Amino acid sequence: MILSQTTVKVDGWLVAIDRLAGGSLTLLSLWADPPEVKMATLDEASGDINIITYVCRHNQYPTVGVKHPPAIRLERAIRDLHRLDAIGASDTRPWLAHTAAPYEFLGAEGEALHQIAVGPVHAGIIEPGHFRFTANGEFLVRLEERLGYVHKGIEALMAGAPLDKATKLAARASGDSTVAYGFAFALAAEMALKVAAPPRAIYLRALMAEMERLANHFGDIGAICNDASFSLMHAQCGILRELTLRAAETCFGHRLMMDVIVPGGVARDICEDGVTQLRVLLAEVRRVFPHLTALYDNTASLQDRTVTTGIVKPEYARQFGAGGYIGRASGRDFDARRRPGYAPYDTLKFDVPVLTAGDVNARVWIRIREVEQSLGLVEQIIDSLPDGAIMSDRPATGAGEGFAMTEAFRGDVLVWLRLDDSGHVARCHLRDASWFQWPLLETAVEGNIVADFPLCNKSFNCSYAGHDL
Repeated sequence: MILSQTTVKVDGWLVAIDRLAGGSLTLLSLWADPPEVKMATLDEASGDINIITYVCRHNQYPTVGVKHPPAIRLERAIRDLHRLDAIGASDTRPWLAHTAAPYEFLGAEGEALHQIAVGPVHAGIIEPGHFRFTANGEFLVRLEERLGYVHKGIEALMAGAPLDKATKLAARASGDSTVAYGFAFALAAEMALKVAAPPRAIYLRALMAEMERLANHFGDIGAICNDASFSLMHAQCGILRELTLRAAETCFGHRLMMDVIVPGGVARDICEDGVTQLRVLLAEVRRVFPHLTALYDNTASLQDRTVTTGIVKPEYARQFGAGGYIGRASGRDFDARRRPGYAPYDTLKFDVPVLTAGDVNARVWIRIREVEQSLGLVEQIIDSLPDGAIMSDRPATGAGEGFAMTEAFRGDVLVWLRLDDSGHVARCHLRDASWFQWPLLETAVEGNIVADFPLCNKSFNCSYAGHDL
């Protein structure tokens, strides 16, 4: 990976927008560091990343979203959080400011249309989000989401915070991806501080990341099947998820492995018999999971619910730079572990499964294949785990800037970080894969029946907390 930074004037900013709109670049994120706005772009052919900076005049910058829709929500968030306006924006409604004027949902035209309002409070234990459906009978013609209800102000809390406190905040952006966020934040901080974690710590980080991926994929596969009224898969996958979480607690002292990854290495080593425990887990999963895969594949009533349901068109996945199983189920061959890449995955063997159908079934199969790959990665890691230290010394002070991407179970997590002279966080930007996945859910449900929305939604399993931050 080549990471470059460019400060541009209006003409350079507009050129970057045109390249995004033309498809030669992919938008990774858009954020503010007042009076600047920054845009990270990816050249997918080379894997090169460029951070483009534009200094706002009169708190304004040329809109990206009017030509490249994936930027629209990010622009709305920048406006709410930093009072920087995207000039010429097509959507100036508030995104996080829920106390503003009544929210105007987008309309739809046609005969016999009715609206169904769902949320933000939902039945059961689920994060809040409002879904406004427009339907003709049982068929959905439009979905619009309104999120932001779990905005926690994490980036504001990080401003001025010492590195250790900011590390904990990053790990709490989205609890199901705490390892991925901790990993990305540590890599960005290490770039800013010009330090490197020891080899043993690097391998332990990847071990935790693959365990997190396994636990979440088990949970998702079961939950998708449960939404199709096939509770047997839910129960059996729930057992595998629980076994994985218990192994994580045994190995690292926490079921979610929270706060173990820190800048400079890891806060604790794997327990004395951790490798043995992991070999037991691998053996059990390999004994049970193939039978569950066959059960999913051979249950006609289940296939009837998942095949051709909730299709994400490949061109949409490409335009929005959709990561994880959503992008890979719709033909976008992208995995941050491989490109731009980071250690130790450059020394490990794994395949990145890609399908093109883009439906619920394809998203299930991507998860199934990723479970198989993660099992192999865990085995490679524990077979080649280096001896030695788990932490490197890091300077207590010093300014710097860092950037990193890691592959969480639902897609790529991005962290950009700027440290001041005291070594405290001056500004940090976190971006979850859900920013570019939630809009695609709106397209995926069109033409499906209302009863299939829970199935589509679960097959996406976007994060509310990681998106709202």
